[in-house]
Amino acid sequence: MDQAKPSRSFVKTMTWRLIATTDTFILTFFAARWIGADMGISGGEATSLAATVASLEIVTKMLLYYIHERGWARLDWGMMHNPSG
Repeated sequence: MDQAKPSRSFVKTMTWRLIATTDTFILTFFAARWIGADMGISGGEATSLAATVASLEIVTKMLLYYIHERGWARLDWGMMHNPSG
């Protein structure tokens, strides 16, 4: 069975987290700006909230993704096999 190395999973984890955390920051920022405007949340507070949410979720979701990736790396399902290897 062809398997992914742990270093490959780690790099995939890091690049995915960069994309996903940027998305979380943008969504939180705009939600706080648009919805928060009715609750008196200023632009600076929206930025602070977005940064806080993005900072908290980056660690937990990176760990969960890595565990998920390594679990999938152990499965044969959906893998292509190299007959010469």
